[in-house]
Amino acid sequence: MIEVRHLRKVYTRGAEVVALKDVNVTISDGEFVAIIGLSGAGKSTFMRCLNRLVDPTSGEIVIDGQDITKLDAEGMRQVRLKIGMIFQEFNLVDRATVLDNVLMARAGYLPTGRSVRRAFSKADRDLAFHCLERVGIVDKAYQRADALSGGQRQRVGIARALAQEPRVILADEPVASLDPRTAHVVMEDLRRINDEDGITTIVNIHFLELAKAYADRIIGLAGGVVVFDGPSAEMDEPTFVKVYGTRPQRMGVAQ
Repeated sequence: MIEVRHLRKVYTRGAEVVALKDVNVTISDGEFVAIIGLSGAGKSTFMRCLNRLVDPTSGEIVIDGQDITKLDAEGMRQVRLKIGMIFQEFNLVDRATVLDNVLMARAGYLPTGRSVRRAFSKADRDLAFHCLERVGIVDKAYQRADALSGGQRQRVGIARALAQEPRVILADEPVASLDPRTAHVVMEDLRRINDEDGITTIVNIHFLELAKAYADRIIGLAGGVVVFDGPSAEMDEPTFVKVYGTRPQRMGVAQ
C-alpha cells in the first residue's frame, strides 16, 4: 500500500536541520500503525510527507505503485482525495455547523462551480450524516463547531476524514489536546473504523499504552531515524526508553 524509500527531509532555517534521515518503511493495506517519538524526532514531518503537505528533500513515497514525490499539483489533488487527515488542533471552521465542516470533505469531488457554491448533493449530505452517526455525534449536526467540547470536535474531524471515503487516514497527534478518558474514546473510534472499513490508519502519538492498546504495529523515530519497527506487543518499556530517552508517559486512566 505505502512504501517509503530512503526518505530524507532537510529544513533550512538559518542553520540546516535534518528532520528525516534515510527512512525506509512499508505499510500494508489495512494496518493500524502508531508512530512514536519525542517532539523534533521527525514524526510529524514523516506524516506530512506522506501526503506532501511537506515536500521531501529526497527519496520516494510510493502509494499503490505510484511515486507521489513525482506528481504535479493535479496529480497530488487526486491522491489527497483518498487520504483523510486528522489534526491535533482539529482544523474546523468554528462558525460553521458540524454538518458543514464534514461536508467540506466532499468539496474536492465537486466540479469547480459547485464547489465554490458548496452545492452538495443529497448523497453527499446523507454520507455526512452517516459519518457523524458512526462517531456518535449526529445529534450535533446543526450546532456550530465552536460550541463543542474538545473530544466532540476531534470526532467531527474523524467524521470529516471518513466523508472523503479515504483509503488512508493520517492522524497527527489526534489526542494530544484531550483528557485521558476522551483520548481513549477517540482512539476507540479510529480502531473501530480501521477494523470495519479496512482503512490504513497511521497515528502519531506520545502515549505508549495507547499505542500498544490500539495499534497493530509501532514505529519509533529518534533523531529522524527509525529505531524500532515491529508489532505493538514487542514495544516494551526498555525499548521505549531507547526511543524517548525516558520512561513512557502515563495517561492516568484505565482503558
